[in-house]
Amino acid sequence: MNIRPVTNEDAEFLKKMLYEAARWNPDWPREPIDDVLGEPILRRYHQGWGREGDGGVIGEIEGERVGAAWWRLFSTEEPGYGFVDEKTPELSIAVVPLHRRKGLGETLLRAALLEAREAGLQTISLSVAAHNRSRMMYQRVGFEKVEERGDSWTMITHV
Repeated sequence: MNIRPVTNEDAEFLKKMLYEAARWNPDWPREPIDDVLGEPILRRYHQGWGREGDGGVIGEIEGERVGAAWWRLFSTEEPGYGFVDEKTPELSIAVVPLHRRKGLGETLLRAALLEAREAGLQTISLSVAAHNRSRMMYQRVGFEKVEERGDSWTMITHV
């Protein structure tokens, strides 16, 4: 897999990946993407992509985008699910269904953390369902639980 920095041209792909991240459980019904991404809190993750504080990486196999790990800063007035503070961007990550369970997610995650460090970030957060197996991957790379909200964990790591 080739990994490169995300660009503004990846905005539509990031929306597809956001849909996959939001509907990560294969047992859940697959509502139309526009319905899911139209939810007010999820719009915060993709509207106006490319603003100050947005960043991440894209994974490609044979020139085809297969996954992404990206971050965005949120405000106290309009926080994300894994909001910690206005200086800590929140990470999202997803891999297209065909390429899951092959280690691509962890590779993208590690690359994103390196990219975040190179961008001068100090910390990065995320939100994950407590019963999502990806939680273990986040713990392996250094994320720690800082809060539990309902059935989700907010996690943070120093980059």
